[in-house]
Amino acid sequence: MTSIGGAEMVDWNLAVATATRFVRPGPEVSRDEAREVVAELRRHAKASEEHVRGFTRMVPEGHEPEDTPVLVVDRAGWIKANVAGFRELLGPLLDKMAERRSGGPGGAVLGAVGGKVTGVELGMLLSFLASRVLGQYETFAPATRELPAGENGGGRLLLVAPNIVHVERELAVDPHDFRLWVSLHEETHRTQFTAVPWLRDHLRGEIQAFLGATDMDPMTVLERLRDAVQTFTGARPEAEEDEGGRSLVELVQTPEQREILGRLTAVMSLLEGHADYVMDGVGPQVVPSVAEIREKFQQRRARGASRLDMALRRLLGLDAKLRQYRDGERFVRAVVEQVGMDGFNRVWTSPNTLPTKAEIAKPADWVGRVHRKAD
Repeated sequence: MTSIGGAEMVDWNLAVATATRFVRPGPEVSRDEAREVVAELRRHAKASEEHVRGFTRMVPEGHEPEDTPVLVVDRAGWIKANVAGFRELLGPLLDKMAERRSGGPGGAVLGAVGGKVTGVELGMLLSFLASRVLGQYETFAPATRELPAGENGGGRLLLVAPNIVHVERELAVDPHDFRLWVSLHEETHRTQFTAVPWLRDHLRGEIQAFLGATDMDPMTVLERLRDAVQTFTGARPEAEEDEGGRSLVELVQTPEQREILGRLTAVMSLLEGHADYVMDGVGPQVVPSVAEIREKFQQRRARGASRLDMALRRLLGLDAKLRQYRDGERFVRAVVEQVGMDGFNRVWTSPNTLPTKAEIAKPADWVGRVHRKAD
């Protein structure tokens, strides 16, 4: 990573150390039970490939499942994997920041102190998230000795075993059914990226454009942050009406970034909603208690763990993530009902056939635009 006077812009090792120190302990399981959980999750991941391909009619192009390994990890493993992903994606932005800072007075000192502070902040954020994520398809992170990834951008699929066990116990659902249900969702993400070769580069381009549009003036960023805090505390009554529902992340962005964020939100809503639709569509055939699992899981998503948890979810934009599941699933369901699965799969033709944020809310508009133009 870029460094100034030997100091990194982000102390990545400190981020990992902080997150692993403060992350909540996982559920108590015996060594034998842990082995059984890991083995079963691997079996379910393998079985999910055929289920998802058959239901979605999406066939991987260029990347077979062997090129996207399934890794069953603990919370520390998830943290390490995500730090590696952040490091890969944020590289260009940190290079830009380093160049700007190096010309100012005390650049080396600011680099050393800022890198430590940012490392701790990132670590605390990851410690909060690490106990909540059940699985994740990692698209961008490079391979490491501890965490292998597919060659040629194949990615890797992470299943976080302690979190899956924790939630299945909390919901009091059949553990074998729940593990397969989660695997179906995550396998859908793997299928999306392996069957749509351009999707990875498109997302990377959008994210890099978002980062590249970051306002590098610290005072401007500070002013936006102050406005955001005032909006949340009610000290800024003149704020726009829709700002009350925005996360802190959204409120500190530039207008250009908000446009990009709108496109990214639409894509993520599609991907998450599609995965939810697939796991519920496949579920009745292979997961006997899918209806019970879905009902209990939706209730858990909606209520949060505590008032503090709900406040943090809103502040970090995680409530928007929940809306992506809901709105995206409605979009997919409505489109499939109108034009069938093959008609829906036109969404994967090119970036131009992806739905806009407005079309996620109005699926008929996407059908009219894509199918009328194609026909």
